Amino acid sequence: MKIRIITAIFAILLFFPFVIIGGWPFYSIMFVIASIGLLELVKMRQMTIYSVPTLLTLFLLWSLLLPIVDNPILTYFFNNKSEITLMISLLLLGYTVLVKNKITFEDVGFLLLSAVYIGLGFHYFIQVQRVGLEYIFYAILVIIATDIGAYFAGRFFGKNKLWPEISPNKTIEGAVGGILLAVIVAIIFQFIFPVHNSVLVVFVVTIFASMFGQVGDLVESAFKRHYHVKDSGKLLPGHGGILDRFDSWLFVFPFLHFIQFVS
Repeated sequence: MKIRIITAIFAILLFFPFVIIGGWPFYSIMFVIASIGLLELVKMRQMTIYSVPTLLTLFLLWSLLLPIVDNPILTYFFNNKSEITLMISLLLLGYTVLVKNKITFEDVGFLLLSAVYIGLGFHYFIQVQRVGLEYIFYAILVIIATDIGAYFAGRFFGKNKLWPEISPNKTIEGAVGGILLAVIVAIIFQFIFPVHNSVLVVFVVTIFASMFGQVGDLVESAFKRHYHVKDSGKLLPGHGGILDRFDSWLFVFPFLHFIQFVS
């Protein structure tokens, strides 16, 4: 636990100045984080990271992170991200023929979905940062409060397993405790730094945001269980890899955009 806390403090001190500064310093650190996350998934599947398919997938990931209008090179060749995704898809499928199925159709599907999952997840984090820092801190506080509330509620009251086949330690009581603490923290935050003109809307949105964050955590647990790994990586001592730390973010920030809570 001590190592976990020290790592968290160090990560916050290193990461959040970039979030506050914004612009290309922030974009650059997001490119690095997203790229590491993608490579963690590639390693989980035991695919080589030094390969043409991985490089093509990284290109797709990078193109998904920022709005295409912020990519002058891309706008010269493409009208939108759908065209970029289609081009990379065709190149990857063509590569399966070139290497005589050493890279399979299933591998291509895995790479494409990984790029979309991570690329668009962090894309919406970048979009929220552009709208206002109060939304960034609201979402992150909801995620952190959910984790803390779920941990302590599960530890002291947990009896009924939430989804033992995927995450044996999580309980229904823990999930509810995470939602409750997230709502309390969000309401307090709303009174200090308003993110909406209705407390009721913040209350309802926080419930669903907390639930989406927990689903994101379970999705990452399902990946690790399927590929028989304990952590997605070893970059963050006490936490694991990038995806172990940002799994909830990849669900919460797109959710806040889709319901137009942040637009």
